[in-house]
Amino acid sequence: MNIQQLKNIVSLAHKLNFTRAAEQMNIVQPAFSRQIKQLEEEIGVKVFNRDKRNVSITPAGAYFIAESEKILDHLKKAIIKTNKINNGEAGEIRIGFTHSALQTTLPNILKSIKQHLPDLKIILREINNLDHYQALLHGDLDLGIGTNPTVPPYLNHKTLYIDYFSVILPEDHPIDKTNYKDFSVFSGEHLIRPARASGHNHVRKIESICSDAGFLPSTVHETDSAIASLKLVEAGMGIAIEPTSSLLGLNFKIKSIVLNNIDHKVEHIMMWHPDKEKENPTLFGLF
Repeated sequence: MNIQQLKNIVSLAHKLNFTRAAEQMNIVQPAFSRQIKQLEEEIGVKVFNRDKRNVSITPAGAYFIAESEKILDHLKKAIIKTNKINNGEAGEIRIGFTHSALQTTLPNILKSIKQHLPDLKIILREINNLDHYQALLHGDLDLGIGTNPTVPPYLNHKTLYIDYFSVILPEDHPIDKTNYKDFSVFSGEHLIRPARASGHNHVRKIESICSDAGFLPSTVHETDSAIASLKLVEAGMGIAIEPTSSLLGLNFKIKSIVLNNIDHKVEHIMMWHPDKEKENPTLFGLF
């Protein structure tokens, strides 16, 4: 039994005429009749009753034809999806991101993928910059969006968004937007920051904000989680310097001051391995 035979019986079921069904399948009538007979012999069931004038479907044949139509429909869908996967229009994409990207660039990227590649399954992982590099190198991620990453030479990259830093303070801190003059007022504060190993360039910028203000920061807690950092600030464990976008949509008992008068900025950078772009040019064409 083969796919052509299944197509033949479905055609005959619709036409109930050997000549017209053979014409539809572009097969000479004797060969068409022979294939129908061979299929019936193979399954051991008469699918059609026929005489010199009429063709009708047997009860068992009706079931077999219905199941054959399901098989052919499933095969058609499988072929379509296979081609979409081959063209990068289906399958899955794995995207890594840092917290502030979730608040800024990532939603628009997801909307674009959904609009242009609706069959593509999206898997998201919130990770730090260092883990991005390794995951992209080893093919565990297709795209990564880092915060001030030091992009390795084996990755391609593109700047998506430039953000300000903000200093995050407990709600009852004496400094606020009304009396803040420059960052030197925080010289005596304990700093909460990410671990250096997880994002060296990002930590270097945070420390430079302090050194440019004339002091070295006293780091008391390290965390790669922006949420954990804000919770520690809320608990009065210190202050933090975070991308301003990290605060969007959150409701903590904290306050913040945007550092829009300093040179250091937050760059949200998309990274990917060149091999991934070759495998899926349709996807990368969106960016």
